[in-house]
Amino acid sequence: MISAVSILTLARSNLLSPPVLSFGLGMLGTRLKSDLKFPTPLPTLLSTYLLLAIGLKGGTALAKADPGELALPAIATVAIGCLIPAVTFFVLQRVARLPAGAAAAMAAFYGSVSAVTFTAAMTFMERGDYAVEGFLPSLLAIMEIPGIVVALLLAAWHSANMKLGPALHEVLTGRSILLLGGGLLIGALSGADGAERIAPFFVAPFQGILVLFLLDLGARAGDGLAELRRGGPSVIGFAIAAPLVFGPLGVAVGTLAGLGVGGAAVFGAMTASASYIAAPAAVRVALPDVEIAVPLTAALAITFPFNLVIGIPLFLEIALLLG
Repeated sequence: MISAVSILTLARSNLLSPPVLSFGLGMLGTRLKSDLKFPTPLPTLLSTYLLLAIGLKGGTALAKADPGELALPAIATVAIGCLIPAVTFFVLQRVARLPAGAAAAMAAFYGSVSAVTFTAAMTFMERGDYAVEGFLPSLLAIMEIPGIVVALLLAAWHSANMKLGPALHEVLTGRSILLLGGGLLIGALSGADGAERIAPFFVAPFQGILVLFLLDLGARAGDGLAELRRGGPSVIGFAIAAPLVFGPLGVAVGTLAGLGVGGAAVFGAMTASASYIAAPAAVRVALPDVEIAVPLTAALAITFPFNLVIGIPLFLEIALLLG
C-alpha cells in the first residue's frame, strides 16, 4: 500500500527544490504585479537550450542502448500517445459538452508531452538515486508527435475548414521535434567523445538554465490564471484529473514495457504532462478559429505545477509499488 507519509515526504522534497521554488516565485511575482517575465527572445533561447541538451544526452545514451531493450517501450509510447488524446477528446466533447474544436485543442495539448516536466522528473529521480534508462529522451521525442496528430485527425472529422496538411507539417518540422530529434541524432553519431567535449556547456549549466526557464514560466502561468474562468469548471476539473488518471496509467504501461522503477516513474510523468511548446504552434495552424488561451493556461497553470509538487512523487510511489 502506498504510504501517505512517504508521498508527503517526497512531495516536500520536490517542492523545496530550486527549479520548483523558482516556478513558484515567478507565479507569486506576477500575482503581486511585478514584471518578472523575461524579454521575448530569452525564453525561446532557454527552451532551445533545454530541448537540445535533452536530445544530446538521450542520443549519447541511445548509442549504447540495445535495440531489443528499446523496442517494447517505443511501441508502448506510440500506443499510449494515441490513446490519451482520443480519451481526452471524447470525454471533453461527450461528457463536458465542449465544442469539437475546443475538445481537439485540449486533446492536442494533453496528448503531447512537456519536456520541462520530463526534465523535472529526471532531476527528481537523480536526486533520489533511482536509475533511469538512458533512452528515455528518445521516448520523449516519440511521444511529442502522435498525441497532436490524433487530436488533429479527430478535429478534421468534425470540421470541413481545418487545415490538416499545414498543421502536420508544423508538427513534424516544429522546433521541439527538430531539436529533440536532431539532438538525439547528433548525440548518437558523436558518441561519448563528442558528449565529453560539449559537457561543460550542455551538462554543467543545465540545472541553472532550468531554474531561469521555470522562473519565467511561473510568471507567464500566473499571468494567465484569469483565462481559466473562460474555460469553466469542466476544463479546470480535467486539468487536475488528467495527471491523476494518465500518470498512473503511464507508470503501469512503462512497468509492463520493461522500464525500471525510475524509468516507469518518469514515463508516468510524461503521460501525465501537457505540452505548451509544440502543441500551441500546431493548434494555431490547424484550428485558427479555436482560442488556445484556455488549454494553454490549463496546461501551464494547473497541470504543470500539480505534476511538479504532487504528481512526480506520487508516480514514483506507484512505480515502487508495481516494481
